[in-house]
Amino acid sequence: MNVIEKARELGTAIQQDERFIRYAKARLANDSDKDLQDAIGQFNIVRMELDREVSSDDKNDDKVKELNEKLRKVYSDIMSSPAMVEYNTAKAELDTMVNEVNTIISKSLDGEDPMTCDTHSACTGSCESCGGCH
Repeated sequence: MNVIEKARELGTAIQQDERFIRYAKARLANDSDKDLQDAIGQFNIVRMELDREVSSDDKNDDKVKELNEKLRKVYSDIMSSPAMVEYNTAKAELDTMVNEVNTIISKSLDGEDPMTCDTHSACTGSCESCGGCH
């Protein structure tokens, strides 16, 4: 069996994992939630209004402040909705699993034993917080 076949098996195993299933259900629930989608649409409209006002030659600081407050309120409503909370929780759990898989692959490429290497790397996935790769 070659590496690509094993990667396909891994992909299948990931899709059968409870973390992936939870994430997929949460994503579908968000996509199907009309109120949430309307709020996201409203957020995008307010953001475009704010961008337009900020870049306007006759920028109105009061209008910018008002739009900023409105944008924060819509964002807060979106992020605190039960569907979005579930989605973010499920996504974080899936991301943790993916980071562990990537750590095993990376450490295997460095010659470490894939069966015993530590999967809890200090890598956050963000190069901004990075002190350098292992």
